Amino acid sequence: MGPAEYAKLGTPNNTGTRIVSLSGDVQKPGYYEIQVGRVTLGELIFDKNFGGGLKPGRSLKAIIPGGSSSKVLKAGEVFKLNRKGADGQMAKVDVPLLDLPYDFDSLQQAGTMSGSSAVIVLDDSRSMVETLGNLSEFYAHESCGQCTPCREGALWLSKATHRLCHGEGRKADADYLTHIAQNIQGRTICAFGEAASWPVLSFVKKFRDEFEAQGAADEAAQAKSPGTSSHKSSDSRSAAGSLQTH
Repeated sequence: MGPAEYAKLGTPNNTGTRIVSLSGDVQKPGYYEIQVGRVTLGELIFDKNFGGGLKPGRSLKAIIPGGSSSKVLKAGEVFKLNRKGADGQMAKVDVPLLDLPYDFDSLQQAGTMSGSSAVIVLDDSRSMVETLGNLSEFYAHESCGQCTPCREGALWLSKATHRLCHGEGRKADADYLTHIAQNIQGRTICAFGEAASWPVLSFVKKFRDEFEAQGAADEAAQAKSPGTSSHKSSDSRSAAGSLQTH
């Protein structure tokens, strides 16, 4: 197949094929080659030729569509995408999450990206607090340390999510995480700052109830048994504010 024929694959403005890494809570994780835009997220997860569905008895909770730095998509979301109508005019059309074509343009319009084309499927057994904690720990470890907002901010994000995952959270941590992440993005030499902050911003925005509930439960437990925690927080709110000056 020559370049001209290859370019006929896929969809307009999203031509060719991509290798999709499908992982997480699906029956058949693996690598799949697809025509760009010819397969939906729902087909990637549920079609027998791809993921083969969720694990028995589980329901979909979220999808990370383009590697860990891409903004998470919540089950049940509906997006307004630009689509050409029968009259040739562009119009906004409601597209449910599982009907979202896996291409660059559609995912961008949905507020995320296809990125590395690594799709991570999360079912209802997953704690979004713990999932974000895992991601934040990774980004804190991988920061090269050159830029202060990323070096310090990624570490504070990791510490805050670690607290939430180990019974030492606070209800206000949802706002705290958002504040730090907002002060990392756009303030670093490379895009790693965005990579560290975007998961935090989207997880907290779309699953705020889980973060606040975890923090509130931790505060209640700490109030009943004061002095039992050996954790001493080094990521103070005043430190978070200092990100704005770098």
